[in-house]
Amino acid sequence: MTLAERTPDERVRGFSRRHAGRPRTGVLVLHGFTATPLSVAGWAEEFHAAGFDVEVPLLPGHGTTVADCDRSTWDDWLSAAGAALDRLGNEVVLVAGISMGGCLALRLAELRPGRVHGLVLANPAVGLAPWKELVVATLGRVLPGWPAIAGDLNDPGAEVLAYDRTPLRALVSQSSGWRRTREDLALVHQPLLLLRSRVDHVVPALSSKLVLAGVSSDDVTEVVYANSFHELTSDRDAPAVFAASVRFARRLAHPSEPAR
Repeated sequence: MTLAERTPDERVRGFSRRHAGRPRTGVLVLHGFTATPLSVAGWAEEFHAAGFDVEVPLLPGHGTTVADCDRSTWDDWLSAAGAALDRLGNEVVLVAGISMGGCLALRLAELRPGRVHGLVLANPAVGLAPWKELVVATLGRVLPGWPAIAGDLNDPGAEVLAYDRTPLRALVSQSSGWRRTREDLALVHQPLLLLRSRVDHVVPALSSKLVLAGVSSDDVTEVVYANSFHELTSDRDAPAVFAASVRFARRLAHPSEPAR
């Protein structure tokens, strides 16, 4: 049984939401490593309820089996994210992503600055502590996997549908994407909303600090949440995260209107 077959919610396979007449703004929403679109479905639905078109792809190697994920690469995930970006024909496009999805969002902003007009990043992963990256690079060549990294939640009643172990070869590939993204952070000039958890057992605060120190954006807002761990869009602070994201999107979509 694949991961997607374990839930009746069809959104685990990726989904789109469109409004009649095509609104000015669309939002691409990207899930994290080993997870599925279901982990960001509430986020995406809030964007749609606020009047935006939404595209939420299932990244290659996800929603199926750990072995499938280990056969996928950073370039596969970036290509899929770019294809989903192309499916949004709106005049203004924001890219929102959590964890690895946040890194993919940054990479799209670096490579396609004329198509990405704003970023919403939740606990973005652009790197680990140097010694941990060395461990990943070393063990990823000799071990097939290690315990799951998904499911870091403060709310005991919440859950995230994800693989029950971490595919290390895929993680090594992801680390190459971190390096490329970090090297080009100065190319990011778009307005940026960075949302992070005060306590995150998966991605260190160092990762967000690297983003904030490296981008060239003049319009940058950071919000820190105290009641959630890594899975910020599924944890206790999710309603506040959604509200802040929608306010940011509305400001970029209608810059002449007062904030709501």
